[in-house]
Amino acid sequence: MFYDLTLKVTPQMMKDANGNEIKSLVGHMGTHFDVMNKEFPLDYLHLSAIVFDVVDKMEIECQDIDLEKVEKGMFVAFATGFMDKTGYGNKEYFTQHPQLSNELIEELIKREIAVIGIDCAGIRRGKEHTPMDQYCANHDVFVIENLCHLKDLLNNQKYLKSIINTYPVNYSDMTGLPCRVVAEI
Repeated sequence: MFYDLTLKVTPQMMKDANGNEIKSLVGHMGTHFDVMNKEFPLDYLHLSAIVFDVVDKMEIECQDIDLEKVEKGMFVAFATGFMDKTGYGNKEYFTQHPQLSNELIEELIKREIAVIGIDCAGIRRGKEHTPMDQYCANHDVFVIENLCHLKDLLNNQKYLKSIINTYPVNYSDMTGLPCRVVAEI
């Protein structure tokens, strides 16, 4: 069974996001990954994945997930439920979203994962957003933002293993690339 985890973008969403986030129309609209001067490897198109339920956590720490389930080369996704509460593209969405702790990001990099996915505007907020995306990319870990339907995928479980397919648009010289993300259960 397939689940589309890609945010469907409408003209109104584009208008709202463009009014609240300057980069939203330059490859950062809707579901996208922050490429940060790197090339998304074709090996990352079809990955073993795990989705963790971290709903209602604003600072997601190592102890909030079962790190023993995380394996080398995985797509690791975090279901925060934030988009369900706030909607997409408003000021709160871009500035008040949950974030991963620096310690958790370091631990994921140490485990040599391939992708971090999250259902909000980023893995860090504000001035820490772009430098952390670059730091991850420098370690061959790409960050996919604005996923949706992760809570539906979990179906009240604390975590779920699956396969996730990611298909970025073939743009060049961009910091963000729109992509389609589909889970296979």
